[in-house]
Formats: sequence, C-alpha cells, structure tokens
Amino acid sequence: MNTFNQILRGILFLVLAIFGMAMAFIFMLSTAIAVAILYVVARIKGRPFGVKAYWEQRRKPDSAKNVFKNKDVTDIEMREIP
Repeated sequence: MNTFNQILRGILFLVLAIFGMAMAFIFMLSTAIAVAILYVVARIKGRPFGVKAYWEQRRKPDSAKNVFKNKDVTDIEMREIP
C-alpha cells in the first residue's frame, strides 16, 4: 500500500509539474507576443524601442507635472473649526 501511495504521489507531482511548465510556456509566449506588438508600434510611430529610450523619456521634465513649481499659491480658502 505504501508503494502504491508513493506511485500516486509521483504521478500527481509529474502532472502538476507538466501543468506548471505549460503555464510558464504560455506566459512566456504571450509576453513575447506583447513585446513584439510594442516593437512594431514603436517602429511605425518612429520612436526608439528599448530601456534606454524609455528612461530618457521618463527623465525629461514634463511641463504639465510642474504646474505649481515656480508659482505662488494666491487663492486660499479658510474654515474655522469650532
């Protein structure tokens, strides 16, 4: 009976391992497809595709983000707390 349980556990482990490898393969395949789509879209739009280009774009100061950086706040609403 002990040998039978070990064989069943081994078969279950093997099935779960194969199922996990299949899931990992599907994940890698879908990631590769997504990266390929992003590459094609970047090429069509004429933008560079890569980590270096991404970080260069992120480091550029955006004028919309710095709306209040050099301006003073002049409109203040005050409420009295009883």
